[in-house]
Amino acid sequence: MSPNDTANASPRKTRSEKIFFKILESNWQAEMRGYHTYQTLSERESDPQRRSALRGLAYAEQHHADLWATRILALGGPAPAYNGPSTGEADTLANRFGGKDLALRRLEVDESRDIAKYAKQLQELGDEPSNVILKQVLEDEREHYRILESLIRDRRPLPPPSPDEARAALDDLVAAREGDHRQAAGWIGDAIYGINDGLGSIFGIVSGVSGATLGNSKFVLIAGLAGMIASALSMGSGAYLAAKSEREIYDAEFARERDAVEYNEAEAREMLSLTYQIRGLPADEATRFVDDLARDKSELVNALARERLNTTQEALRKPWNSAISGAVSTAVGAFIPILPFFFMSGYRAVIWAAVISLIAHFAVGAAKSLFTIRSWWSSGFEMTFVGALEGLVTFLIGMALGRIGGAVV
Repeated sequence: MSPNDTANASPRKTRSEKIFFKILESNWQAEMRGYHTYQTLSERESDPQRRSALRGLAYAEQHHADLWATRILALGGPAPAYNGPSTGEADTLANRFGGKDLALRRLEVDESRDIAKYAKQLQELGDEPSNVILKQVLEDEREHYRILESLIRDRRPLPPPSPDEARAALDDLVAAREGDHRQAAGWIGDAIYGINDGLGSIFGIVSGVSGATLGNSKFVLIAGLAGMIASALSMGSGAYLAAKSEREIYDAEFARERDAVEYNEAEAREMLSLTYQIRGLPADEATRFVDDLARDKSELVNALARERLNTTQEALRKPWNSAISGAVSTAVGAFIPILPFFFMSGYRAVIWAAVISLIAHFAVGAAKSLFTIRSWWSSGFEMTFVGALEGLVTFLIGMALGRIGGAVV
């Protein structure tokens, strides 16, 4: 007798038993992975309220997994065994590099995908006891999405703080966010975009010159190496000037805020109080908070500058770090397409250059997913498609120019 015959209700006959069990086991694995993820994040969270919220999400995921396991056993299936890491998704490269806020955003996206997946199963599964579980899980997952949204956007209800508590909480929160920001947008991110720039520009040059010279390695190497040096110097100097300009603009704006406090402190305090009120702090608490800050003018200036400029001096890029990172990474990316021409020539070299360049495009695109919420394969294939299109267009243009040049000569 099959499991379907012993169940209270059976799935549709059009679905094979094997596929049905695979769906239920996949649901169980997903909930267990969510449990381990939330549990790990809660253990690493220093804020008591966020830690409590994450722990509650972990327990809910565990409950969902228990529901699916019970249903599998009721249908006569084997007890499922978790095959994921003990930390769930908490220790993936994307979450390690992106920081806690980006990890929560990824979980928010995952919850929305789970909602869509379970809603689809509710329409297609055709097994009433499983549908009862799906309805409960769907309701919980929607609540999880709202909780994550609240944690990410800091909309959790808080008791009115004392001025000292509010200042300490604000400093801790800003320090944590700035730390995550520097981690996600520091030299590693600059290096990835530098490699992308060098790879894309020199791949285009190599493709164009190859098309014009039928893969003559001498001309390709000269053009490629010259382009590599020019691109690296341009990227490095551009990154240096951009970072330096950011600091100069910040210093100028900070000086204006300092003057505003010096010459019209009342207006500055009112502006800062209104800023906190817009963010949801009651008027009296906002005023008390600003009054407490105003006891030390330097603290008042720092707070005003932080709110007005939306950054701090510590979060700004260092010019020389940006210059070195941009120049070196661009040179590395630019060297990849010309590498085969050191060892071969003709169309064989062109083909090898295209192959390793497209592989590099995919790797760079996948690496970009560390700083976004897109999947690595989607980002990688997008970069590969753009690189292939760029290489093909420049190769055809190079061939046309080569023929025109030959006709003129």
